[in-house]
Amino acid sequence: MPSPFFQTTAPVLANYALAHHTYLIRLEAAAIARAIRPGQFVMLRLPHTSDPLLGRPFALYDTALDDSGNPMGLDIVYLVVGKVTTLMTHLRPGRSVDVWGPLGNGFPEPAGDRQVALIAGGIGQTPFLAHVRELLGTRGYGGQAARRRAERVSLYYGVRSANLAAGVDDFRHAGAVVHLASNDGSLGFHGYVTDLFDRQPDADHVFGCGPEPMLQALASLAGRRRLPCHLSLETPMACGVGICFSCATPVKTPGGWDYRRACVDGPVFDAASLVWHDRQP
Repeated sequence: MPSPFFQTTAPVLANYALAHHTYLIRLEAAAIARAIRPGQFVMLRLPHTSDPLLGRPFALYDTALDDSGNPMGLDIVYLVVGKVTTLMTHLRPGRSVDVWGPLGNGFPEPAGDRQVALIAGGIGQTPFLAHVRELLGTRGYGGQAARRRAERVSLYYGVRSANLAAGVDDFRHAGAVVHLASNDGSLGFHGYVTDLFDRQPDADHVFGCGPEPMLQALASLAGRRRLPCHLSLETPMACGVGICFSCATPVKTPGGWDYRRACVDGPVFDAASLVWHDRQP
């Protein structure tokens, strides 16, 4: 049964570029900000238009706090890839968007209490800033008090090229040890981020988010090393609340495999439960 969520028209407080084609938008949405946890997401829709008609899912980057330290807003980082995100770049303070959430399930408690590795590819770093703060105990989310869950948190972040790396300083300031990789060698390790992590494999628990081939490689790597691994899927969604079934994803079951809705059963899944060979049509 999905958790209760809020739907509101949220004023835009800020909207600015973090990297090439990558922006951060801050929305005033106190009820959602107080309830949301790292790993959950919200749906955004542009108001007063039917083109585009449907909302789009966006992971929580972090919550914004008021002068008293209480959650009052949502920070969402997005990559410009289509009509909705292109239109979002033109939203200025004073404009508003329709938003509903929190949706989905957050990241689970990590196994062990020492080393947590976060593996991000492309725009897959977006669910992890709040997660870093939660793991290190510097912030509480979803009404929970701050509590340290890990001794050390490392972010392994891979991009195609250096100009696409977004929010790196945010992660460093939050306390993560940051390791960078790029496909073209313009930033950090030259190659895939999974290969970078494989060279420095110390971890008690692994979390990943990014393109599906990267997630499949990470699931295989974690399986070989017998590391607990949870993956946040970047599955397209239409409603976000389990009605439309557009985000069905195959998972293992005692009888073979079946479908689960990423919006209500995920978007975070145990990597060992996912079926990869049936995911493509």
